[in-house]
Amino acid sequence: MKIKVNGDDFETKASTIQGLLWELEVKGERVAVELNLNIISRKDYAETAISEGDTLEVVNFVGGG
Repeated sequence: MKIKVNGDDFETKASTIQGLLWELEVKGERVAVELNLNIISRKDYAETAISEGDTLEVVNFVGGG
């Protein structure tokens, strides 16, 4: 299905946010995900479905000094 991730067109076979994160090789513990302008709780990633045309923002937190 075709979705937008961080402003870019993206083709995915994932059906949930967790599946998309695996596909992107992003660890879910250190990210925030917004789906169609709604922030999704980390505990809901595995149950939250994504659909054709959805828009997601995935923000990865990194440490540093």
